[in-house]
Amino acid sequence: MLDLAWRLPAYVLSRRWGWPRLLPMSLTLSLTYHCNSRCATCNVWRKEVEELTVDEWERSLRSLGRAPHWITVSGGEPLLRDDAVEIMRLACEHCRPAIINIPTNGLLPKRIARAVGEVAAACPRTSFVVNLSLDGWGEDHDRIRGVPGNFERALETYHRLRTLKAPNLTLGVHTVISRFNAHRVPALYTRVQEELAPDSYITEIAEERVELGTMDADIAPSLEVYKDAIEQVMTRMSHPSQARHPPSGLGRVTRAFRRRYYRLVQQWLQERRQVIPCYAGWASAQISPEGDVWFCCVRAESVGNLREAGYDFGRVWWGERAQSLREDVRAGRCDCPLANAAYTNLLLHPSSLAGVTWDLVRGNGRR
Repeated sequence: MLDLAWRLPAYVLSRRWGWPRLLPMSLTLSLTYHCNSRCATCNVWRKEVEELTVDEWERSLRSLGRAPHWITVSGGEPLLRDDAVEIMRLACEHCRPAIINIPTNGLLPKRIARAVGEVAAACPRTSFVVNLSLDGWGEDHDRIRGVPGNFERALETYHRLRTLKAPNLTLGVHTVISRFNAHRVPALYTRVQEELAPDSYITEIAEERVELGTMDADIAPSLEVYKDAIEQVMTRMSHPSQARHPPSGLGRVTRAFRRRYYRLVQQWLQERRQVIPCYAGWASAQISPEGDVWFCCVRAESVGNLREAGYDFGRVWWGERAQSLREDVRAGRCDCPLANAAYTNLLLHPSSLAGVTWDLVRGNGRR
């Protein structure tokens, strides 16, 4: 985190005054839209594009240099790409991120475990966080994910990942809270803790995203339903019974941020505005499988394509389209509860950061 100390105030200045000009510290690499799930909350698998090749990814990543501190490798199902490990290795070589986060549906246990083991070994200085998707237990998960037998294969993936001897690997469980499962999420949290004991458990709310083809889709829970579910989860997070698997180090910090994020989502559901300033377009960004640069995947509005810009990320990032879209974001003309952007926003919001620090001091981040 020390390498971020000087960059955090610099991003605040950049958003306010347009200087200094920095590349994003939080970056999502969408490797593919292909997916072997058919989730009730996502239609991304319907998209077909000409994906960036390994060489194109390398040229793009080289142009980013050491800017990204946190990289999320996403999809679709990112590990469906045969060259996913090579792309992540190149990200480590050129960007040297502190953390790479890999969400997976767990449908291909042997392939996923092999890929994670290979990339964790190849990049020992990077911490890898693998988040296995579980939206329910047993048939509930299969129903939401649209694939019979998904749950059993996800559990096999979890146990295979658990056997990896990788000191730089954190294994988590990730749940999308939607209208299809919100009332069962507290019970799911308890069962996951009792039977799997993951290193972390994280949720995000189902939302309308251009990237996922879910605009105007009726997938999000109401404020009342979400609040009831997430308050129960936070209460159970703090219960003494969870002390069997207390987080430490990075886990304590991320849990403290997670609690702040859950509160932020509740406020957003009630007010539908930028609750705290958004830094998408300054500190966070996403690259689509075909090379479009987005500030975030909710609007998925391209500010330029890397192929057309000679794979120079900075050229796209500081182009006219990007500058115009920044004015929209700065003026609060868009709002969302996107988790990746929200955690970055919390880090750059002084009162939220102070609250996280206070939680850690009091011990809430430890529970």
